[in-house]
Amino acid sequence: MTGTDHQHSEAVVQAAMWLADQNPAPQPIIPHIRERFGLSALEACEAAALSTKYRILRKAHG
Repeated sequence: MTGTDHQHSEAVVQAAMWLADQNPAPQPIIPHIRERFGLSALEACEAAALSTKYRILRKAHG
């Protein structure tokens, strides 16, 4: 699934929210959030992408 139909697991959403709050973000991002949240590589990539959307929305909406 793509776009707005795609459902993220709760762990992916939590990881994305946590990552969006990090300034600066830990490097390398994917291994760090995989270990911290117990995510697969794909889930970690989804969380990283979702965190970018969260950051953009925060900037746009204050």
